[in-house]
Amino acid sequence: MTQHEISAPAPLLRDDGSLMEAGYATYPIFVYDRSLVKGGRMRIKEWDYYLIHNDRYAVALTADDNSYMGMISVSFIDFEKRTEITKSVIIPLTCGRIGLPPASDTGDIVYKSRRVNLEFRHEGENRRLKINFRRFSGKENLECDFLLTEEPKDSMVIATPFAEKKTAFYYNQKIIGMRASGTVFFDRKKYKFTPGNTHALLDWGRGVWTYDNTWYWGAGQGIVNGERFGFNIGYGFGDTSAASENMLFFKGRAHKLEGVAFCIPLDDNGRYDYLSPWKFTSTDGRFEMDFEPIIDRKAKTSLLGLIMSDQHQVFGRFSGKAVLDDGREIVLKDFLGFAEKVRNKW
Repeated sequence: MTQHEISAPAPLLRDDGSLMEAGYATYPIFVYDRSLVKGGRMRIKEWDYYLIHNDRYAVALTADDNSYMGMISVSFIDFEKRTEITKSVIIPLTCGRIGLPPASDTGDIVYKSRRVNLEFRHEGENRRLKINFRRFSGKENLECDFLLTEEPKDSMVIATPFAEKKTAFYYNQKIIGMRASGTVFFDRKKYKFTPGNTHALLDWGRGVWTYDNTWYWGAGQGIVNGERFGFNIGYGFGDTSAASENMLFFKGRAHKLEGVAFCIPLDDNGRYDYLSPWKFTSTDGRFEMDFEPIIDRKAKTSLLGLIMSDQHQVFGRFSGKAVLDDGREIVLKDFLGFAEKVRNKW
């Protein structure tokens, strides 16, 4: 499988709106400029998605601007009770008004309304995430304040075209395995997240997407034998013939993988059975995993069948082997992570 590594910083897009170069890097190498996009003003899609978790709880925070609408979304997940609550505020006709920055390492996001206040800020080399979501569940509010530190040196960065449309592209960075600490106040309880066992990731995406897409994405982060370890796996984010987005991260350094397949089980009627055990296998033999689901954070919405989203983000535990570039084998046992299948008509 071709794995083209981009080595020189450059503008993301040519004058005609197509990608300057397709491939992967381990830091944000391209310069994204929303004003240079040629794929149509209403087709631009931008988001910052953070996931913070320990072994008991997880919080997901999203600021999203799809041009014709934006969304502020919060999820609170309890792995022990196998429950989750997700609430979102929809903002019509945003067209960039939410103000998502053109780079992941600079610029803040601040959104305030009657229902929700959100702040994603940079504090030196750290990140501060704050949310106040009123009436998050019934009359109960949710407040959280997280500090993300020790960002790894390497991350997964990929520039991907879409074969169907010259001016469609996806520029994505996924930072796996930041340290995190903070608190969540919800349902008259205080949930404390300590830096020793709390990890955070960022999914930072900017691009112009085609109308009907299905993607697969998974990630895990934690401590193995006293060292920070994580992975990012996935496909379906456009034409990935130049490079996959599959990477391992060990002690802050990236190790590139080839293709990884998600083997989701089917029930007796041929439908996906998301809560039965999955398998993952790789073309280079370097990522071979069993996956035991805990909870399916699922959601399906449709607006007259024209705008549709069918999401299954399944949290669970990975067991198996991952092989670094130098041949060292990392053995995982009940390693917390997630894998998802999402279809969007948008």
